[in-house]
Amino acid sequence: MTIREEQLASTVRKYFEGCNSASREKLYRVLADNVVHYFPPGAGGPYRGKAAVANLWTGFVKDKGSRWTIDRLISDGNEVAVEWTHFKTRIGEIIRGAEWYEFDAEGKIVEIRAYYASPRDAALQVNELQGFPYAEKGFATEPPSDLSPS
Repeated sequence: MTIREEQLASTVRKYFEGCNSASREKLYRVLADNVVHYFPPGAGGPYRGKAAVANLWTGFVKDKGSRWTIDRLISDGNEVAVEWTHFKTRIGEIIRGAEWYEFDAEGKIVEIRAYYASPRDAALQVNELQGFPYAEKGFATEPPSDLSPS
């Protein structure tokens, strides 16, 4: 890992520490002012700004006894990906998923994309993160024309 990759991985670990301790101060140290946290449909969001993200997770700790673990972490260039487990200890619920993190030049988190380990929603024609600007970010929005169906 390069020094930058190690720094970004450390930032994500500090983010999880801030979530687990419900520390707005710790969260504010690693989140950019304009951070956006995207979620799958029905999970809420997107949450825009560090106050919104900090309010979300400090509220979960207070109301649901939330605790998170990082089960896997990969850092590459200017991005980090993790697999995590979210334990809601007061209600006995466990959620597993993955997140993709992007950073600004100062190494603060500017974007978090959460993906949950759950079946797709057959009632939706398009299963994607709610509110995420796929086309603007260069993601495919149409199937490739050079491939024929199998």
